[in-house]
Amino acid sequence: VNPSDVIILEGILLFHDSRVRDLMNMKIFVDTDADVRLTRRIRRDTIEKGRDIIAVLDQYSKFVKTAFEDFILPTKKYADIIIPRGADNSVAIDLIVQHIRTKLGQNDLCKIHPNLYVIQTTYQIRGMHTIIRDAATTTHDFIFYADRLIRLVVEHGLGHLPFREKQVITPTGSVYTGVDFSKSLCGISVIRSGESMENALRACCKGIKIGKILIHREGDDGKQLIYHNLPKDIAKRHVLLLDPILGTGNSAVQAISLLLEKRVQEANIIFLNLIS
Repeated sequence: VNPSDVIILEGILLFHDSRVRDLMNMKIFVDTDADVRLTRRIRRDTIEKGRDIIAVLDQYSKFVKTAFEDFILPTKKYADIIIPRGADNSVAIDLIVQHIRTKLGQNDLCKIHPNLYVIQTTYQIRGMHTIIRDAATTTHDFIFYADRLIRLVVEHGLGHLPFREKQVITPTGSVYTGVDFSKSLCGISVIRSGESMENALRACCKGIKIGKILIHREGDDGKQLIYHNLPKDIAKRHVLLLDPILGTGNSAVQAISLLLEKRVQEANIIFLNLIS
């Protein structure tokens, strides 16, 4: 599914699978009176399908009604909102629309997604963004200031790695209690733009292993994994996924899906991005 502001899933057994329910921000059960449902079925089957009304009632009582009560009605308990009378309930529909508009109006994504971190904006950072976004900027200046920004992103990402306490002896002989970050670390760049972040990562982490993922785009929403070269023990490592430009998010989704297929823990993936 391509990234969108609102994604609507519809189906009579949609709430049956807990994996699907967990992906939903709002679950709505449209409830309609049994007599109304039966009337609609009789009208549809007799007019559109030319069936006999006795056959329609017989099928309804033997199969349709029991299937509804056994499989569909129990999923009603998973709903956040139950709308009686369906489309005729304009008040309930208006409340849902207002809720969606409120959610779409929340511009601070960090409050919605606790695992999203944005570097605090300073005049220095805004100044460098101004330079790299200026069409008149020379290639030399663009590379210089883009590398500075990427270095800040990498340093910020490293700060979210797990650390453990470590004591060392200083040159004066005193004990200093500090921290030591995870040694099982690797970087994965999404070719080709992700390679622009590799130098900054190498400068921060000496001798770090870096893998590659190439995703070829076909059309506006098409995507195809062409090539990947990952460390053999990547499942045991924390991964810094490098992709400076985030547009639709399709490449990031497929890259993360590949890492999950390689048994990398989702909590061990840190996605580093410069411009979204």
